[in-house]
Amino acid sequence: MATELATTALVGLRMTTDEQRSSLLEPVVGAFARLRTDLHPLVRYGDLEVQFVEPPATGRALPGEVAHAARAIVRSAVLAFVDRGETRRVRIQWDCDGLNLLIGIRDDGRGDLTAHDDSLRPIAERVAALDGILTVSSTPGWGSSLDIRLPLDPPAEPEPLAEVVPLSPRERDVLRYVVAGERNQAIARDLGISENTVKFHVSNLLRKSGARSRAELAALAR
Repeated sequence: MATELATTALVGLRMTTDEQRSSLLEPVVGAFARLRTDLHPLVRYGDLEVQFVEPPATGRALPGEVAHAARAIVRSAVLAFVDRGETRRVRIQWDCDGLNLLIGIRDDGRGDLTAHDDSLRPIAERVAALDGILTVSSTPGWGSSLDIRLPLDPPAEPEPLAEVVPLSPRERDVLRYVVAGERNQAIARDLGISENTVKFHVSNLLRKSGARSRAELAALAR
């Protein structure tokens, strides 16, 4: 019972923290300082030498979600380098171009790391979740580099299909039913039109939207 209560409390705390994190801003220098603190045990009690290249103090503040993800990405990358063996030195650099957080991580290992390496999969997934870009380059015998670009602004929400594609009032009515998963017969009954007329409107909706199926049309409309 104690374990269950503690686990439930920790999950609730994590959810609350994540909600707060997404709405907070962290100065880029402060976020980088937290990263140094996170990596301190690895540096202090291991044989790894880590060089930190400070971001400019005038850099734009980071959204909490980006700052948290950036630290997690760097931690995962450093551990991936260390786990491969032969890595004794890692260089970590953050910069900000006003629109993106730029992260550079380089080691002095074997230089055989590729973008398809399993150890980088969690990093690639985090970067992709933020619409970022991950580039991996390696030189045998000289080490590997990870260059990451994380946008600081969320991607723009797509405009609703009905707002970007010219639709007639009846096509808008039919589209609402298609999105709800209704079949032609039910749409015809509810709108008081023939089933052939419904098919005609659905055909027009597919053509105007460029969708290849009703499911794709519904997804675009949502």
